[in-house]
Amino acid sequence: MIFITRIALIASFLIAAPAFGHDSSAGDPGWSFAIHGGAGTMDRDLMTQEQQAEYKAALQAALDAGAAVLRDGGSAMDAVQAAIVLMEDDPKFNAGRGAVFTWEGTNEMDAAVMDGLDRSAGAVTGITSVRHPILLADAVRTDGRHVFLSGAGAEQFAADKGLETKPPEWFATQSRREALERLKVKQLSALDVDHKFGTVGAVALDSKGHLAAGTSTGGLTGKRWGRIGDAPMIGAGTYADDRICAVSATGAGEYFIHAGVAHEICARMRIGGDAPQVAADAVLAEVKELGGDGGVIVVTPTGEVVFSFNTAGMYRGRASSSGINEVAIFKD
Repeated sequence: MIFITRIALIASFLIAAPAFGHDSSAGDPGWSFAIHGGAGTMDRDLMTQEQQAEYKAALQAALDAGAAVLRDGGSAMDAVQAAIVLMEDDPKFNAGRGAVFTWEGTNEMDAAVMDGLDRSAGAVTGITSVRHPILLADAVRTDGRHVFLSGAGAEQFAADKGLETKPPEWFATQSRREALERLKVKQLSALDVDHKFGTVGAVALDSKGHLAAGTSTGGLTGKRWGRIGDAPMIGAGTYADDRICAVSATGAGEYFIHAGVAHEICARMRIGGDAPQVAADAVLAEVKELGGDGGVIVVTPTGEVVFSFNTAGMYRGRASSSGINEVAIFKD
């Protein structure tokens, strides 16, 4: 009798327990990958064909780097970092080299990663010398003692881990410096100067059914007082959970923080049963109502990729084991 009761209890637990990871009985969804390089007021008439081609080539290179990892059986986390590392080194994007300037004329970078397998996460903010903030964020994650490090402490942690550093002038670019000067002289907003939120990010599903997300940014031109946006905040700009989805966001950080965008999308899917596109669109609509603009990329355990943005465009791309491979800039 006791044995039968135990069996019944175990069975009821298995029925009620949430599903984690990849369900092989449902069939292997293969791998799926998506990236973004910022969203904003991108006007086709203001971008030459050469500029469009340059951005598409940069997006394709990052997309290919992540896809190669997944194609070779690598992890979602490694794929996310492979793509973001390239974008952090590309001055066209507001992350790493090419990060925008603060009001004081320095470059301060933020980044975060999250692994959907165990929901481990790492985030850093106020980084000034580490070549790849995304690798530092992952070092925080794998170290495991903390989730979020800032400023001098994060820099010291990077030194302890032997991560590559660069002098301040390596991150600075003339176009970003001119943007700061225009902002000050004409008393413009950061979006008026930048025309887009240049955060970069990636989400991935690997062949083992695990999800990961990563985001890296230089923030807003002219930001002051150690301002931190949504990108490094777990649940706002970055989130991953094998049960339901992985999300990376780009936009007006303050509003994305108010709405808890990345986690809210996953919660609407997991608890509310919303379809991925419905959840993403609904949360971006809330951001719009609050006064913010931007976009998100989402990938699910079945490999579905969703883009949602309430701006004229978003640098983006997606690839999958089924043969999808495409990049885009404008809304249409």
